[in-house]
Amino acid sequence: MNTTEQKKENLVEDVDALFLKVKKAFEEYRHFSQEQVDKIFHAAAIAANKARIPLAMEAHEETGMGVIEDKVIKNHFASEYIYNTYKNTKTCDSIYKDEDMGFETIAEPVGILAGIVPTTNPTSTVIFKSLISLKTRNAIIFSPHPRAKNCTIHAAKIILDAAVKAGAPKDIIAWISEPSIEASSKLMKTCDCILATGGPGMVTAAYSSGKPAIGVGPGNAPTIIDTSADVKLAVSSIIHSKTFDNGMICASENSIIALDKIYDEVKAELLNRGAYFLKGNELDKMRDTLLIHGAINAKIVGQKPSVIAKMAGFTIPDDVKIIVGEVSSVKQDEAFAHEKLCPVLAMYHAKDFDDALNKADILLTDGGFGHTADLYVDEKNHPELIDKFKNRLLACRLIVNSPSALGGIGDLYNFKIKPSLTLGCGSWGGNSISGQVGVENLLNYKTLAIRRENMLWFRTPEKIFFKPSCLQKALEELKSVYNRKRALIVTDSFLFESGMVNKIIKPLQELGIMTEIYSNVAPDPTLACAKEGVSLCNYYKPDVIIALGGGSPMDASKIMWAMYEHPEVDFSDMAMDFLDIRKRIINFPKFGQKAMLVCVPTTAGTGSEVTPFAIITDESDGTKYPITDYSLMPDMAIVDADLMANIPAKLTAASGIDALTHSIEAYVSMLQSPFTDSMAKEAIVTIFKYLPTAYKKGKEDMHAREEMAHAATLAGIAFANAFLGIDHSLGHKLGAYHHLPHGVCVSLMLDEVIRFNASEVPTKMGTFPQYEYPHTLDRYLEIADLLKVTGKDKQTKLENLIKKIDELKTTLDLPLTIKDAGVKEEDFLKHLDEMALAAFNDQCTSTNPRYPLISEMKEIYLRAYYGHSSPKVKKIMEGK
Repeated sequence: MNTTEQKKENLVEDVDALFLKVKKAFEEYRHFSQEQVDKIFHAAAIAANKARIPLAMEAHEETGMGVIEDKVIKNHFASEYIYNTYKNTKTCDSIYKDEDMGFETIAEPVGILAGIVPTTNPTSTVIFKSLISLKTRNAIIFSPHPRAKNCTIHAAKIILDAAVKAGAPKDIIAWISEPSIEASSKLMKTCDCILATGGPGMVTAAYSSGKPAIGVGPGNAPTIIDTSADVKLAVSSIIHSKTFDNGMICASENSIIALDKIYDEVKAELLNRGAYFLKGNELDKMRDTLLIHGAINAKIVGQKPSVIAKMAGFTIPDDVKIIVGEVSSVKQDEAFAHEKLCPVLAMYHAKDFDDALNKADILLTDGGFGHTADLYVDEKNHPELIDKFKNRLLACRLIVNSPSALGGIGDLYNFKIKPSLTLGCGSWGGNSISGQVGVENLLNYKTLAIRRENMLWFRTPEKIFFKPSCLQKALEELKSVYNRKRALIVTDSFLFESGMVNKIIKPLQELGIMTEIYSNVAPDPTLACAKEGVSLCNYYKPDVIIALGGGSPMDASKIMWAMYEHPEVDFSDMAMDFLDIRKRIINFPKFGQKAMLVCVPTTAGTGSEVTPFAIITDESDGTKYPITDYSLMPDMAIVDADLMANIPAKLTAASGIDALTHSIEAYVSMLQSPFTDSMAKEAIVTIFKYLPTAYKKGKEDMHAREEMAHAATLAGIAFANAFLGIDHSLGHKLGAYHHLPHGVCVSLMLDEVIRFNASEVPTKMGTFPQYEYPHTLDRYLEIADLLKVTGKDKQTKLENLIKKIDELKTTLDLPLTIKDAGVKEEDFLKHLDEMALAAFNDQCTSTNPRYPLISEMKEIYLRAYYGHSSPKVKKIMEGK
């Protein structure tokens, strides 16, 4: 091994040893309290601030770059402004806590940082990075630039000594004493995170190290001067910025783009303020000096204009402030179009503001993508130009009417920009951050989330009228309370032709309310039906829509109401499913601006008069869409049992069993609450007691009719707030594919759904904070207790409950299997997989207490078709 190789190996070994010392200090420091950290942070900031002048002098002497007095400002900025910004920031332990919501954020340090220090800002960068590292309980190891080694190390030592004196571990800040590419590379691969400030090569190496890196891209800020700008302000600001430390801040201006109308005025002001415009062959000489092999010439960085001119082979006065080259190309083949890091500027003509934006866009994209762009404009009279500027240019710092270098580092010309000496360029510049690097970038955030129950709700129509013969008195409120003048009655052809609709028309006419009728609602109303009704609404312009009938007229009315109120709403958006109604992607608009909705049921089952649900069928493919939103909640429900006297027996059975499934599913839903439980339990007991009588005796026993009317509404209120489950998911699709009445479909699925949900070791349980563990079996057994069903053990009791439900179905002459309902086996199996998938995707599935697999939905269908214990179910599931 030769001497050079041995030296390199020793440097790498030194980094390993240094890292171990710093790691020990970090393990101690990471447990410090906020009080201890703030004391150390304060002491370090004071020490750095006191040393700002000698450190500036050392940096200038060692690097030969920049201006001592400006370096003093940078050191002052890096200590005072950084301390002031973060002195009250919480960076230790719990930084945010909400006990009510069981949520807490805990801050932890990132670890050991590699601080890559550039030759352009060697002491101010050390001050800045040291302070934000100390504030966040991180350790940092600096890798100085070889040409700024001594001042970098001295700055780090001053801060370390002050920190240790204030209580910090002795090796919490460290540095590589003999910087080299090998040592720097080893540090970057060893540390926990890299804070990289330097040239493109160094930043690229940091991002390629395999460790998280916070690096920045090149500047090359273009500066547009609009015709409305204050030219003196603009030129003075540009010179102030570009001469600050001889242009070594990466946010400083690199190009002036002046609109033609004021170009000469800008040029004259630049000359007046000490600029030198290149003449003749000086432009080419400067081009050859600015770049070497396509990259910035390191020798010109931070030098005075007269020194740079001398390097180019010509002489200019020593008091020249900036050199300006008038050029036309904004492409990278033009040397003046590059970042220059010295007091040399390009100057471009722009025929108008859009042309200026185009030129600035190219300069940014090709040479400083994502960094900084500047605009001088009349802010008050031309905000539209600022809008164009901010929307067109992809820069993370868009500076208006301010010196770019000093405005870009923050907190000087706009106090909302955080002060920083490391400026991110976002993904545009290949950086991991797009803003000012600060303490938040040096923290890992732990989130503590304690389980909390989610808010529930209980919502009903504003008014619910009930008891026999309440219809007329309830309708009077439309005039006396709501002052309605034009009513549209939505019903079906049977109720229209039977004269039932007259029970509403007559009292409305006596009240002086005009009426119109839409009676074309068919069972399973279609979207086409709703659109037809909306056309009538748009012509007639009702201020109240009254739905009269069973679920179909009420569902159609809700969709018509929505489309009438908001014709801009897309039906497919309304039909979009959700997991939580409060967090849905599509928010329904507020209804009731044109009309209110009144629902008058003539059947006892759907509960639609008190729910936010509607089911509509797309006639093009037969798909049933359950639409759900509390905007669809009727304003008024009128439950008058007199209107239900002549319900046919089959409809009584189907609608009654539908109300039973509503109650049972609401009772076991993950969203159940004491409020919905009380409604569901009352409905269940009432249905078992009165549905057989209502079915057998009809209008001969109006008390039974009344009780069933109330039970259906109670069930509706329960599931309007607790929602339903897979019994309805499966039932919806069974009806859609095989054209069976809805009540019959949910009845056919009920037994197998109860058995499925009752599993105490389900494949998957539902997801909702109130639902702590599978306990649906116990909920079903509570229903059994209500009905006085017993059993020697839980499973027997459950089967006895199912048996009691089947006895009710038999009393109502309802089929017990899908096969018994008349669905042919060939047709059933043909659509089975499609039905299972569609049922899984049904809105009602999300609140089921057991989260089903699609294959489990399929198996439930099979058991409901062949019978629970049929061997054929297993064979089909196994593909035999």
